[in-house]
Amino acid sequence: MSKTLLIVFVKNAVLGKVKTRLAKTIGNEKAFEVYQQLLTLTENGVKEVEADQHIYFSDKVDSSQWGKALKFVQKGKSLGDRMFNAFKDGFELGYDKVVLIGSDLPDISAEIIHQGFLELERKEVVFGPAADGGYYLIGIKQAFGFIFENKPWSESDLLHTTLDELGKQEISYSLLQTLNDIDTFEDLKSSKLYTNA
Repeated sequence: MSKTLLIVFVKNAVLGKVKTRLAKTIGNEKAFEVYQQLLTLTENGVKEVEADQHIYFSDKVDSSQWGKALKFVQKGKSLGDRMFNAFKDGFELGYDKVVLIGSDLPDISAEIIHQGFLELERKEVVFGPAADGGYYLIGIKQAFGFIFENKPWSESDLLHTTLDELGKQEISYSLLQTLNDIDTFEDLKSSKLYTNA
């Protein structure tokens, strides 16, 4: 077994239930198409990652996607709970470096994820900052519960708040390049997917 684990959080692709903020501008069907494109880009982007892969679905396992990767259903009420539980599962299985990404990044690549694992050689935590103030990637070497508790999820100060707590607890961290995840029409317009939307 590899000692490195990549976790990918995906939403089950259901019309009207994905990219709901984006759908307010372009409609449910177009938003659904965009999310399907993002899923394909994410699946292709992680194929070359040299780590075990666990895919965590929002509602139910979809065995038609993600090849031979192990598949699970996310557990917990808040996003923080669900992320923490996935990390905890990984560490309990014996992994010593775990990186988690979402599935709304048109520019995710194996190189970026590999860089995240490399940063964990020298730091305790690594983040891939998102342009909206959150993060698209988080990697840790142990289950720091406080990172996932009482956080302003989907708010512009999420990463800043989290880094402030890490600083106070003197936990070392590293930042990767900033990427744009797609939540709104403005995000979509500035992405390579816009011509297809």
